[in-house]
Amino acid sequence: MAAGLGRRTVPRPRIFVAVAALALAALVVVSLRHGAREQRDTLTGTTTTSAPTTLIASAMARVQEASRSIGSLSTPASGLTPVHLTSDQLEASRHRMGQAEARLIEIYQLIGQARHREALQQAEALVQAHPNFQLAHLVLGDLLSLQTRPLRQWGDVPDTTAMAAAAQLDALREESRRRLQALTERPPEGSVPQQFLTLSSQSRHAIAIDASRSRLYLFENLNPERGANGADRAPKLKLLADFYISVGLSGIEKNVEGDKRTPLGVYYITSNLNPADLPDLYGVGALPINYPNPLDVQRGKTGSGIWLHGTPSDQFVRAPQASDGCVVLSNPDLERVLATVRIRTTPVVIASSLQWVQPEALTADREQFESVLEDWRRARGDGDLSGLKRFYSSRFAHQGRSLDQWWPKIEDELRANKARGLHIKDLSVLRWQDQDDTLVVTFGEVAAGQSRGVTKRQYWVREQDRWSIFFEGTI
Repeated sequence: MAAGLGRRTVPRPRIFVAVAALALAALVVVSLRHGAREQRDTLTGTTTTSAPTTLIASAMARVQEASRSIGSLSTPASGLTPVHLTSDQLEASRHRMGQAEARLIEIYQLIGQARHREALQQAEALVQAHPNFQLAHLVLGDLLSLQTRPLRQWGDVPDTTAMAAAAQLDALREESRRRLQALTERPPEGSVPQQFLTLSSQSRHAIAIDASRSRLYLFENLNPERGANGADRAPKLKLLADFYISVGLSGIEKNVEGDKRTPLGVYYITSNLNPADLPDLYGVGALPINYPNPLDVQRGKTGSGIWLHGTPSDQFVRAPQASDGCVVLSNPDLERVLATVRIRTTPVVIASSLQWVQPEALTADREQFESVLEDWRRARGDGDLSGLKRFYSSRFAHQGRSLDQWWPKIEDELRANKARGLHIKDLSVLRWQDQDDTLVVTFGEVAAGQSRGVTKRQYWVREQDRWSIFFEGTI
């Protein structure tokens, strides 16, 4: 089972102070890069000058190298939109962030406005509410130090302390960087990850995970219910929330059991585990996904027990790479996910880096495949065995059976239906592109004259510029 790592001792707040330089000054750098040198920064409230004489300027100089990784305010290749972290923008995004993260950013703003007393009160309240939130301790440590003496720099701790906690500081710096990146590069309004060609109304919600940004995006599916002849299948996803997450200790692209990696691909939530039956390691609950899926199995990937789960009681969040392969959220964030999603119908896309597009950009690919699927439906409904078999790949496999071993089952089904025709409803098509171009296709299959049918899932692969089925089964 690919579970999270065991508990770790939470370092003392003084250790975390060193990362405040990265967290706050990187925010300043992002906002200043596209403003005049004399412009008052919206986050810091500090007037910059050409001479680096202020604490902010000194901190900026120390983290300039690290802040470059956040990127300039030009459109990222991912399709995300760069944004300035103004008060209005943060207020508009507050309902989508985790509550603790939103409170932390509010503290940054108070510090930037030199409202240190209010910032200290807010930081103390945040630490009291979440005693193991390490970045909150980090900010509180700086604010406490500021009450007694001027700071030479953000994160004013002895070098020996910083050296003793080097690994923890590196993890916190990376967590801080990824949180900031997620707040300064946002999905454009109405955009969707390119994997979602169309999503049935049966999937009330969807999840997409960007491992490079340590971010989970939770969507509400706004597509209305419609029958087989629905004209508009463009995905309509409303971004409800996005949360910081942790992935495998060894990164992504899981291949074998025990490699401590998080898988990449298109999956579905299979169950909702009762937290009362779980060790404290998994926090407030767990949502298993169907790894290995049929594509993983065909590629010989092994392992199991990949879950979305929470954190143990002595941790708030984990480092960006810290689990045995699961996707780990803070318990408050996971509680929101648990209260929202449904099992079996909620897709989970896990990508190394999500690509965001407007829904109309997917129209041509969706319509091209739906034309192929319609030809498959017609051949199956008409009982055309020879025509139907042309849609199946030589790579086809189901529970260890090849196409030749599986085909008698297809023949029996066609004889039972007696060429009565076939209707397809509630169609979902999710695309996955790596060394292969594949589609995960889910739909209701109903024989003509019947009111009920089965839910079928197929995996298609593009071979020699045509789509072929390499897995088929009912769910």
